[in-house]
Amino acid sequence: MAGDYHRGEMDIHEQAATFEGFGKFTKWGSLAIAVLLLTITLWFCTPAGFIGGVAPGIVLAILGVLFLREKPAAAH
Repeated sequence: MAGDYHRGEMDIHEQAATFEGFGKFTKWGSLAIAVLLLTITLWFCTPAGFIGGVAPGIVLAILGVLFLREKPAAAH
């Protein structure tokens, strides 16, 4: 049984895809939570009101998408 294992011969494409997917989910999910928290905090906990909460939320969402999107790979 122990002799059947050969280091480095396993196909890890599914594991790599799962790891990459989890990283993307974490990144975009964190942005969504941050936008939601900012929006509802400004909306309900300050006198800014609905527009005062939604406008910064939209700005944060746009900036987050710009900074978190995938960058093109550098050509070597």
